[in-house]
Amino acid sequence: MTERSPHSPEIADDPSANAGDGTPTASSAPAAPRHDTTRDVAAAEAAAPSATVPLSAAGLPLAKNWLAIIAFIWAGQAASMITSFAAGYAVVWYVTESTGSALVLAFMNIAAMLPIGLLSPFGGIVADKHNRKLIMIAADGAVGVISLTAGLLILAGDVSIPLLLAVCVARAVGQAFHTPAMMAAMPMLVPDKHLLRINTLDQLLAAVASIGAPAFGIFLYTTLGFSSVMFLDFAGACIAVAGLLLAKVPTVIDPSAERQHVLANLRDGWRAVAKTRGLLLLIGGVTVGMMIFGPLSAMCPLMTYNHFGGNGYDASIGEAAFGVGMLVGSGILMAWGGGRRLAGLIAVAAVIVGVCTAVCGLLPPDGFPVFVLMMGTMAVACAWFNGPLLTLTQRHVPDEKMGRAMGLLTAAMGLATPIGVAIGGVLAEQIGIAPFFLVDGLACLALGLVLYLPKSVRALDA
Repeated sequence: MTERSPHSPEIADDPSANAGDGTPTASSAPAAPRHDTTRDVAAAEAAAPSATVPLSAAGLPLAKNWLAIIAFIWAGQAASMITSFAAGYAVVWYVTESTGSALVLAFMNIAAMLPIGLLSPFGGIVADKHNRKLIMIAADGAVGVISLTAGLLILAGDVSIPLLLAVCVARAVGQAFHTPAMMAAMPMLVPDKHLLRINTLDQLLAAVASIGAPAFGIFLYTTLGFSSVMFLDFAGACIAVAGLLLAKVPTVIDPSAERQHVLANLRDGWRAVAKTRGLLLLIGGVTVGMMIFGPLSAMCPLMTYNHFGGNGYDASIGEAAFGVGMLVGSGILMAWGGGRRLAGLIAVAAVIVGVCTAVCGLLPPDGFPVFVLMMGTMAVACAWFNGPLLTLTQRHVPDEKMGRAMGLLTAAMGLATPIGVAIGGVLAEQIGIAPFFLVDGLACLALGLVLYLPKSVRALDA
């Protein structure tokens, strides 16, 4: 493996460190972009002028207060995540209660995912051309304004499926620009040995949020009204922006990207990923897995409502069980570090998810307690997907192309889910909600059994 040079892309700190209008500072004679595709922190440390200078996972000098920077960022993101979960679940339950249709739920989920899949590649281009901190602030702020506007309209009595559909689409657009910038920034903020743990932190916080936020959202929905949940989401977005403003986030700018048109930028991002065949196959397999697993998030409330005869609080128990499982799985991964076989861990996770989903489809109407148990067990394995995949991608893609690579990865996941939800919604309407869980679980099980067979995928763990 070759050393990552910190001098290839243009480097800029956050806007507060720059003069003028806060535009990232460019070097007068930028060097050519790097051609390495793997990280070798040990080699970088050996080549560093001082052995005492810590390096980030990107091979760049690491800030001494890197842990405080991460704490500022993720404290704000945690608040935003909790309020977003509460608002999102209130939207899901309003649609479930008012329509009771799997197709409408599927359509709402598609609206929440499709813009992410379509726009994330362009979000990645923006992340490689501009200051990543400003991009995240703008995206969080826009989502907050959307929630505030929706809350005011709902308070005025204008709640409707079209309004909620517009909210889902607008929030997804913000996420399409926020996610690539966030994921591209992380390797520059933490040491390589903690990269997987930081990548797992996102889903750990999501797990914490999912345990209590759905029930909290239902509580506000039924006591103070739908609008109160949207106002809460606005407050969470404000806290996220404050956390980013307090953190100093470096950014990498690819000078060659400035001179390229959009299609050339996208092609560079694709080539950066495709250069490692095993990584490309693994991303393809996980994308198929997202198509298989995606419908479950939309169908779980309907499974509780139709098959088990439950109510909103029963559905929130299922969501909380999933959150507890994600919390446990993420905690295991953060404490353990994932070991050396990250690709193998993804395949094992797919097998466990498949078995648990198939068991859910075989349960009788009085089997809700077992359903909750399966949801929790399934979630433990689900926690072993994103962190390892992100870490493997970050280790094989140069930093100046990281935004585009993460944009393409986010797009693959974002497109896979609505496609899966659309197919799953139609299938569930045709064969029934419980048989759908059985078929979906068997498909996920088959994927897990073949995912680790290609030699190039196993080579990622060498």
